Amino acid sequence: MKLYVTPSSPYGRVARIVVNEKGLGDRVEVLTAQTRVAGSPYYRINPSGRVPFLLRGDGVGMEDSGLIAAYLDALDGNPTLDHPRSFDNWDYGRLEACARSHLDGLAVLVRELRRPENERSPAILSHELDRSRRIADHWEREIEHPIMQGPINMPQIVLVSAVLLREHFPSIDLLAARPRLSRWAARLIERPSVGATMMKRDAARPVG
Repeated sequence: MKLYVTPSSPYGRVARIVVNEKGLGDRVEVLTAQTRVAGSPYYRINPSGRVPFLLRGDGVGMEDSGLIAAYLDALDGNPTLDHPRSFDNWDYGRLEACARSHLDGLAVLVRELRRPENERSPAILSHELDRSRRIADHWEREIEHPIMQGPINMPQIVLVSAVLLREHFPSIDLLAARPRLSRWAARLIERPSVGATMMKRDAARPVG
């Protein structure tokens, strides 16, 4: 299988952490896609041009980090990261939803920051920065929840992928002045599955 990502995509990092956590390095080749470039060969692989994109061994492609993560987690018949919602785990669902909301808002912020400075919308920048700080403050209070402190799972993977955006966009530093969230992120980074996705240790092969 081939997993297409870009180095700065937090959604791509979500999928890559799952690959690492599930020990799928020998089954999933991680490739760096060229996006936002007219005529990129990657568009022949995934017409939407988005990442992550998983091209399965049977030639079928899958898009969306949540779907890809669930698929990879279940490959061995023993899913450990993705917990289906049920009446007895609503907290799991709400924490994952909050982490994804955080990540989605940051993705809008990043798209705006990628624009030339004279084309950026001050209103969007202000709105998304304020939103990201509010949610980070919420996580500073919520991060001690057992689901966020226990065995690694999708809420943790999504949230750490969000806060690690500061690697590529230093202005988006959601850990400063949030000691509990910062300690939590430092612990997650120590996991080989997460640490391997950091910039200095990123081994994705370019394509397109």
